[in-house]
Amino acid sequence: MTDDSPWTKGMGEDGDEGPKDLGATFVENTLYGPDLNVLDGEFIGDRGRVFGLALKTGLLTVLTLGFYRFWMKTRLRRWYWSGVRVGGAPAEYTGDPLEKLLGFLIAVAFLAFYIGIVNLLLMFVSFSFFEGNFAAYALSFAGVVPLWFYARYRARRYVLARTRWRGIRFGLEPGAWGYAWRALVHWAVTILTGGLLWPRMTFWLEKYRTDRTWYGDVRLEQEGKWTMLYTATKHVFLAAVVAGIAAILLWADNIWGISVAFVAVIWGGFGLAYYKVKTWELLTNAKRAGGIVFHARPKPLRVFWIYVLGYGLSSFVVTIFLVPIGFMLLALMGGVEALAAGGAANLASLSSWALTAVSIGSYFAIFLAWGAVAHAFVTMPLWRHYSETLTVIDPQALHLVQQRGRDSFEEAEGFAEALDVGAAI
Repeated sequence: MTDDSPWTKGMGEDGDEGPKDLGATFVENTLYGPDLNVLDGEFIGDRGRVFGLALKTGLLTVLTLGFYRFWMKTRLRRWYWSGVRVGGAPAEYTGDPLEKLLGFLIAVAFLAFYIGIVNLLLMFVSFSFFEGNFAAYALSFAGVVPLWFYARYRARRYVLARTRWRGIRFGLEPGAWGYAWRALVHWAVTILTGGLLWPRMTFWLEKYRTDRTWYGDVRLEQEGKWTMLYTATKHVFLAAVVAGIAAILLWADNIWGISVAFVAVIWGGFGLAYYKVKTWELLTNAKRAGGIVFHARPKPLRVFWIYVLGYGLSSFVVTIFLVPIGFMLLALMGGVEALAAGGAANLASLSSWALTAVSIGSYFAIFLAWGAVAHAFVTMPLWRHYSETLTVIDPQALHLVQQRGRDSFEEAEGFAEALDVGAAI
């Protein structure tokens, strides 16, 4: 990309706007000197726009019995991606909803075979040898777990393949099954050690993904050691200690046990948020893409309050919906009972249909309200915070990055959609 590209207009002679905060200044002065390109992150967008978009696309999804959700996800991703600016350049999402629909149908066909044939065989074996269905259910669940990790990796591969920044595509090498079996082993080790090797799992799974990620023709690398993540676990382990004290007090019928348990729950929630934010910071700062490095400085307490206040507000909005709906349902139920007692069977049947319609409509109304408020007060603030606390340190290497070929990847993220593995945005 030439120096007169739209991303470098208005900048200095070297395309450098200069640092905007102390974090960027520290990195510039200590790592590379004054000639590097410091690209600060920001997020352009407001709550009202994403609330309206989420509400409108959610309503269309309900009216089309779920088919519009592929278009809903595409439109939301394009909104979020375009809001992320690094060095003034917005990210782009180029995914096609038809790709998602096709991938979903392929995944459903595969899972239908698995559920219909494999589960039938497992059930037959279970009843033949164990005289019950517990073994069949256990084996069926065990068979789905690898698919869950497989789907998450493929979803990430599709999203990266449809993401561009400064016109250059990202990409992820094939390796879904390799990721799946590694994830199974790491989870087993983490569980068997009572969570003590949780940082090890986090680091090595992230390294597997990062070392297979490309920006154009430049491969990303995850540097560092897994032991560096132990600093992120301190609040989780302290909360576990407080929970143990609470258990002892409750066992001894000490009234303070309830208060200590409450503190343990709050502290544990903060500990999980702290671990998530701190590992993101440590892992991001240890990544490299050729000569390009990163400096992340998110604030764990800020993220924790975004979750608490955002989901608290979402719950409050849902409660507002539930109160009038509850009164309406009670009124309809009373009307059905009164009509049935009076012998008006047809009218009672009509009221039963009305009760069903109100119940279904209420469910979707609550679903739409929750989703729209969560986007406005949880998802978007999180994207904004992570974007504004990220700096890309570019020692004049970005202009050397070449375009990579398009990954067709026709199955898109169908397995992630079918298995609902939390790859929404």
